[in-house]
Amino acid sequence: MSSQSTQEIAHAAARIVVEEGLEYGPAKRRAAKQLGLSTRDLPDNDELEEAVEDYLAVFCADTQPAELLALRRLAAVWMARLAEFRPHLTGAIWRGTATRLNDIHLHLYCDDPKSAEITLLNKGVDYDVGSVPGPRGESVDRLSLTVRCADLNEAIGLHLTILDRDDLRGALKPDSRGRTERGDLAALQKLIDATSASA
Repeated sequence: MSSQSTQEIAHAAARIVVEEGLEYGPAKRRAAKQLGLSTRDLPDNDELEEAVEDYLAVFCADTQPAELLALRRLAAVWMARLAEFRPHLTGAIWRGTATRLNDIHLHLYCDDPKSAEITLLNKGVDYDVGSVPGPRGESVDRLSLTVRCADLNEAIGLHLTILDRDDLRGALKPDSRGRTERGDLAALQKLIDATSASA
């Protein structure tokens, strides 16, 4: 059972996540600071995700589904372009809580870690290289670029995390709620088709 403080932080953080597009970790810490509460009371990601879903249902029901669909369609385009690297969508767009403020996060499972960079260079695509923690605790490269989303008439960030092909084996384990953290193009297309049919 969550404490009152944890629930307060979750609701405040959910507003920050939705209204500003902030990642979960920074949003939780900022919410605790704004409320004058201890970071010992931070909600876990599942609790925050539930609060985000509640916030979207109350405040963004008219706009969020269409924005999510546009982002998923754009992600599918890039997954098809990068199909040789076994792309998997992760983050808020995969989980269904994204708005136009969210970036697209793809995990690429490569035989050669430099092959994705070479492909982008050959396509004339500009990108920046950064690093993020990988599944084994080591740093892995993340390629970041900006792409146009015609449906939203906005520029969207696209982040490609470069992982080893062997990492794909453990990538689809379900979480505590029975959901996977990421999905391939076929799984994404099912979500798009289901959303399009109900729109």
